[in-house]
Amino acid sequence: MGNWVVNHWFSVLFLAVWLGLNVFLFVDAFLKYETADRYYYTRKILGFCSRTLRKQLDHNLTFHKLVAYMICLHTAIHIIAHLFNFDRYSRSRQATDGSLVSILSSLSHDETKGGSWLNPIQFRNMTVEYVTFTSIAGLTGVIMTIALILMVTSATEFIRRSYFEVFWYTHHLFIFYILGLGIHGIGGIVRGQTEESINEGHPHKCAEYFEMWNNHDCRCRRPEFEGQPPESWKWILAPVILYICERILRFYRSQQKVVITKVVMHPSKVLELQMNKRGFSMEVGQYIFVNCPSISPLEWHPFTLTSAPEEDFFSIHIRAAGDWTENLIRAFEQQYSPIPRIEVDGPFGTASEDVFQYEVAVLVGAGIGVTPFASILKSIWYKFQGADHNLKTKKIYFYWICRETGAFSWFNDLLTSLEKEMEELGKVGFLDYRLFLTGWDSNIVGHAALNFDKATDILTGLKQKTSFGRPMWDNEFSTIATSHPKSVVGVFLCGPQTLAKSLRKCCHRYSSLDPRKVQFYFNKENF
Repeated sequence: MGNWVVNHWFSVLFLAVWLGLNVFLFVDAFLKYETADRYYYTRKILGFCSRTLRKQLDHNLTFHKLVAYMICLHTAIHIIAHLFNFDRYSRSRQATDGSLVSILSSLSHDETKGGSWLNPIQFRNMTVEYVTFTSIAGLTGVIMTIALILMVTSATEFIRRSYFEVFWYTHHLFIFYILGLGIHGIGGIVRGQTEESINEGHPHKCAEYFEMWNNHDCRCRRPEFEGQPPESWKWILAPVILYICERILRFYRSQQKVVITKVVMHPSKVLELQMNKRGFSMEVGQYIFVNCPSISPLEWHPFTLTSAPEEDFFSIHIRAAGDWTENLIRAFEQQYSPIPRIEVDGPFGTASEDVFQYEVAVLVGAGIGVTPFASILKSIWYKFQGADHNLKTKKIYFYWICRETGAFSWFNDLLTSLEKEMEELGKVGFLDYRLFLTGWDSNIVGHAALNFDKATDILTGLKQKTSFGRPMWDNEFSTIATSHPKSVVGVFLCGPQTLAKSLRKCCHRYSSLDPRKVQFYFNKENF
């Protein structure tokens, strides 16, 4: 067995890579196409496990990207291996020296004579390009490669942010990729000796007497070959079934009627929609996919829920950040036109669901990224109203970073209500919030400085003064670690990747090596 492995090391390596790739495809399909309800209940089941294990659910998009890189790498290896293979096929077909490879390459492609060919290049003047575009394996390989290149290039962050429609439509080329993968091996271009032929003459013995294959005195006969049955469909069958079921479920849920009960236009071109839907149930921090058929029947965009589970409606806040959102806001601004029909799918689970599992929570929102924390803070308000004694969280630090003052306005009412509620309940220290303005000029700073002695902030009307610039995260984390030396602190972010890197580093830097002391756990929203 050891000698066989040594002699066939490349085949063993290729088989291992191929099997590993298909396992990746299967697991990736499970994570990517997992339904909202399944994801929600999976989090609940893993609630009995460690935080580290539960947090892996929140890295499904990262896993998806890593699998995409692996697919690209293995595709390149696969194509390069075929190029070398076809070069060998071509040289073998051109050979006229009567060698073993030339005899095997000359086996007939004529189906009336058994079609026991081994070399896919039938004639000496046949080109590799001709075989590629006339065989099932070659044609599907080209289609899959083109689809993969378009999907990967259109999934870059620049295109995804600036031209979402391009990303959305090209990413659905995966349908052609999966179909091509399923029928790629039907043509039988990978061939092996038939079992009957092997029984008549073992290849290790008869290969030495290939010149005597046609002699009646020789016990070795000309070998017979056949195409190997396709195997890839076995690996993609389960993910495809799972995906089809998920799409049917999503279609069913999206067809359920959504009633828009209230429309509010906030400053900074932020649209608030309050809605009702039969059987809709949510948790804090979750998000939904929204479709407006009058704008685009195929586009679905994710929006974080800003309402609390205790409310009798669910709401989202939409900021103008592209053609689709601008068209949606414009449609709702028209006074004498009927309200556009909205379809909703979800809710979907996120990392913010675990916020009440921590003794201390640090919430960081950038711009419209404050929306998941609106749901959390509203839920806290309701919990205090209902005197919920099961609330594990004892302290919340809330940081909101905005470029312009108008962005603060739609959230002021909630923060004002929380301030008042905390004072009445004697829990002023429960919520420590800080507002940071990054887009400012000397006039705004001068105006704020002149009115600094007033009881409320001149920009927001809140008791907490607005800070200019960005937070000094090392100082903030050091203060939190000192104030809670033996607590488990959950850090939750909804914002850009650059901010995520800074917060992740601070979580590692200020977590104690002693597990009995302060520990910071970083969580980021991924859409």
